[in-house]
Amino acid sequence: MSDNAKNLSEAAAEASGMPVLTQELEGADQPATAAEMEATKDELILRSASYAAVKAGSTVPLLEVVDLEVAFQSSTGMVPAVRKANFCVYPGQTIAIVGESGSGKSTAASAIIGLLPGTGKVVGGKILFQGHDITSLGRRQYVDLRGSHIGMVPQDPMSNLNPVWKIGFQVREALRANGKAKGQENDRVVELLEEAGLPDAKRRAKQYPHEFSGGMRQRALIAIGLAADPRLLIADEPTSALDVTVQRRILDHLQNQTHERGTSVLFITHDLGLAAERASHLVVMHRGRVVESGPALDILKQPQHPYTKRLVSAAPSLASHRIQAAKQRGEVSEDLLTFGASREEYKEEIIRVENLTKVFDVRGSKGAAKKLKAVDDVSFGLRKGTTLALVGESGSGKSTVANIILNLLDPTSGKVYYEGTDLSTLNKRELFDMRAKMQVVFQNPYGSLDPMFSVYRCIEEPLLVHRKGDRKAREERVAQLLDAVALPRSAMRRYPGELSGGQRQRVAIARALALRPEIIVLDEAVSALDVLVQEQILQLLAEIQHREHISYLFITHDLAVVRQMADDVVVMQEGRVMETGLTDEIFDHPTQAYTRDLIDAIPGAKIPLFTGE
Repeated sequence: MSDNAKNLSEAAAEASGMPVLTQELEGADQPATAAEMEATKDELILRSASYAAVKAGSTVPLLEVVDLEVAFQSSTGMVPAVRKANFCVYPGQTIAIVGESGSGKSTAASAIIGLLPGTGKVVGGKILFQGHDITSLGRRQYVDLRGSHIGMVPQDPMSNLNPVWKIGFQVREALRANGKAKGQENDRVVELLEEAGLPDAKRRAKQYPHEFSGGMRQRALIAIGLAADPRLLIADEPTSALDVTVQRRILDHLQNQTHERGTSVLFITHDLGLAAERASHLVVMHRGRVVESGPALDILKQPQHPYTKRLVSAAPSLASHRIQAAKQRGEVSEDLLTFGASREEYKEEIIRVENLTKVFDVRGSKGAAKKLKAVDDVSFGLRKGTTLALVGESGSGKSTVANIILNLLDPTSGKVYYEGTDLSTLNKRELFDMRAKMQVVFQNPYGSLDPMFSVYRCIEEPLLVHRKGDRKAREERVAQLLDAVALPRSAMRRYPGELSGGQRQRVAIARALALRPEIIVLDEAVSALDVLVQEQILQLLAEIQHREHISYLFITHDLAVVRQMADDVVVMQEGRVMETGLTDEIFDHPTQAYTRDLIDAIPGAKIPLFTGE
C-alpha cells in the first residue's frame, strides 16, 4: 500500500471515529482503554465483552468476534458464509471451533487474520484484538498484525510450504518478516525446529519439504507459526491428514509449546472428540452461524442444539469410547455397526494370505539400501461375510498388501488364495473374471472418478467392460445402485464436480457394487470425509454388507472407525503383522505396545466423560 493510500485509509478511519492502529500497530500489545473504545461511538464495540471487561477492570478478551458477517461475491450477488458469529478467546485459553465442511469455521479464521480468499469480504460486525478494532485494517497493517500478534498453522503442509525452498529458509523468512533474532537468525531457526520436536534440527533445516514426512512438515509449520511469539495461534485442522499416533504427538507438542509461551489457541476441527480433548471451550458452527458454545465437557454431556447432538453422535472418536464403556457395563452399544460375527458361526475364509513378502528396488541407492522390504511374511484370513481391518500407520505396508490381493502388484514371495484357489495360477481370462468378484473403493472420492464421465457412465463402466446386460438392463442396474447408496436417480445425469465429497464416495461405492462382488477393498474409504458424512457412509456400508453378505477388507490408520466397523483386526508395523484377533480381543487385551499406542491415540480417551471421573 502506498503512503498516500495508507494516509487515506487512516483518514477514513478517523472520520468514522474508529481508533487508528498505526502501521506498526502501536498499542495492540496493550488492551484498549475505555476512552478509546467510547471514542468510536460504535454500538457493537460498546456492547462487546471487551468493553465490559475494560470498564469492570477484569481480564480483557485477547480476541473477540462480534456479530461477524462474511460474504463472497458471485454472479448472482453476495453469498453469506459467516452470519452474525460471536465468540471470545481469553489470554492463555484454547478454544475450538467445530463444524463440518462449509460451516464457516475456516472462513471466520481467515477473516480474523485478513486472509479471506477470492471475493470474500467482511460485510458486518467487528473483530476486536485486545479491544482494538482490526476489522478494517489496511494491507500493511495486517502484515504487521500477522506473525507477531496472530500466528497461523494451516491445514495442508504440502501446499503451504514452498517446495523449492529449504525448510530453514522458510522459518528464517518468518523471523525476518517480523524483525526477530536479528543477526542470530540461523541459530534461532535451529532452536525453533528443535522446539517443534524435529530431531537433528541443524541438518533438517537444510532439507526440502519433500524430504520430510507428513508429521515433520506439520512440525515445520508449527515452528513457522510460533517463530514471532504471537499472542494468538490459529490452528486450522493442523493434523487432519496425519496418522492418529502422529496426530497425538503433534498436538501434545503444540499444547506444551503454547502453554510454555502463554499463547492462546483458536483450534479448528470437524472432530468433536478431538476438540473436546484439546480445548476448554467449544464453539459449534453450522451453515455460517454459531449454534452453540460453552465449556467442552458441558457440551459433550448435554448438547442443546440438534446439530451438536448429531456431531456428538457421529464422531468416531467418541463412538469408540461409548462402545468400550457400554461393553464394560455388559451392554451392546448402538454405535456398533458390526453384527458380532463369531468365529464358530462365520469360520469359512474367502481370502487367505500366506507368508506374503514384497521387496521393492530403490532407485539411486546402493548396497543394502537398494532393497526395501515393504511387506514381510504377512499371513491372515478374511472370513466370508465379515469385515477385516488392516490397521497401521503410513508406511506399514497395508496398502501394498491390498494391491497384491487385488492382483495389481505381484508378490516377491508368498501366496493369496481365493476360496482355496491360488490367484498366481490364474490365466489372463480367469484373472479378468476374478476382478468382477473383487472391487475397491479408494480414499479420495475426488480422484477416483473421471471428471469427464457423468455419474451414470462412472457406474455403468464396469458393466460395459465385463459385458453385463444390454443398455436397458444396465440403466436399470445403475438406477438400483443409486437407490442402494441413497442417492436420487436424477443424480445419474450429473458430473462428479457437481457433487459433495460424501456424494462422490457414494457413487464410488455404487460403482464397486455394480458387478455384485463378493469382496470389496476399502482403502481409507472414509478418512477424507467429515464426521457426519463419515457416519452416513459407514452405516451405508454396514447395511449393504448385512443385505448382500459381502466381505470387506478395510484399510485404515484410525482405530476409532475400526472399533465401530470391524469383526477382525490385523495390526501392521513396518511391513510385519504385529497382532491379529477379534476386534473385542484387540481392544480389551492388546498384547503389543504398538497396538496399545494406536488405541491410546484415539482422541477423547482423556475426557472425564469416558474415564469415569
